[in-house]
Amino acid sequence: MELPIRPRRNRRSAAIRGLVRQTRLSTEQLIYPMFVHDDVKDHPLESLPGVTRWSPDGLLREAERAHKLGIGAVVLFPKIPDRSKNPDADEALNPEGLVPNCVRALKRALPELCVITDVALDPYNSDGHDGLVRNGQVVNDDTVAVLCRQALVHAAAGADIVAPSDMMDGRVGEIRNALEAADHDQVGILSYSAKYASAFYGPFRGALDSAPRDGDKKTYQMDPANSREALVELALDEAEGADMVMVKPAGPYLDVVAAVRAATRLPVAAYQVSGEYLMLKAAAKTGWLDERATVLESLLGIARAGADMILTYYAPVAAQWLHEKT
Repeated sequence: MELPIRPRRNRRSAAIRGLVRQTRLSTEQLIYPMFVHDDVKDHPLESLPGVTRWSPDGLLREAERAHKLGIGAVVLFPKIPDRSKNPDADEALNPEGLVPNCVRALKRALPELCVITDVALDPYNSDGHDGLVRNGQVVNDDTVAVLCRQALVHAAAGADIVAPSDMMDGRVGEIRNALEAADHDQVGILSYSAKYASAFYGPFRGALDSAPRDGDKKTYQMDPANSREALVELALDEAEGADMVMVKPAGPYLDVVAAVRAATRLPVAAYQVSGEYLMLKAAAKTGWLDERATVLESLLGIARAGADMILTYYAPVAAQWLHEKT
């Protein structure tokens, strides 16, 4: 007699489901993106309810709170005042600028915290682009030279990992060479290998006032229609010395996360971006979705697709929920 196949036997109790669970979510996987500005006050963001643009002092308090919840890494995104922006993004190279000062303060207060910095020019560039604009075009090689100097400023301040998010060609290799030459060989590179020209970034750009003043970012960020192209970018970043790679956004690109995971042995990060966060927040506010359940399910789905690390604005809240579950 042919025996019936009954997969439900492995689902019949919480204990059994726990034993056979194939993907697990932990606070150690979460990276907390933190906005910072050079102001004495913390400013809650209207475009991202529940998210704050921190003062330097507020950043320290919030990072300490997150670390106590088990979050081991933060990534910094600065809002630079217009008066400090110019077409050459000079403020990105200021060793006494907002980001280097915040890195030093975080490493003094929380030496065990992993501090990641964004390497790109859009917060500093008066054109609002990730690279230098010359004659209406975002130029590649001149931008890479500036990004290398920016990465060195962050490394000298104590950053554990630099994360180039600009999508210029060849920047990972040049940054790696610059770090090695300056005896920063222990500083890691988390490369935004597959960063798409996504419509989901709007609230983030509002938080940093970093939207392009003219045009868009489609000549350097990837076309949302392309998945195989992500593997081309991945192969280049691997060859150039990336220590970790990233897919951004996460939720609408889980197929890309899975493809990148299958193609590399490097750790893979995925970024649950501001638009994804805001959709969950808005739906939960109406009462149609259970915020806790849907957020944890969304993060689990990103991990299931293959992400080792997840950047999410829900990081401290999700960490609290995960602690409560255990």
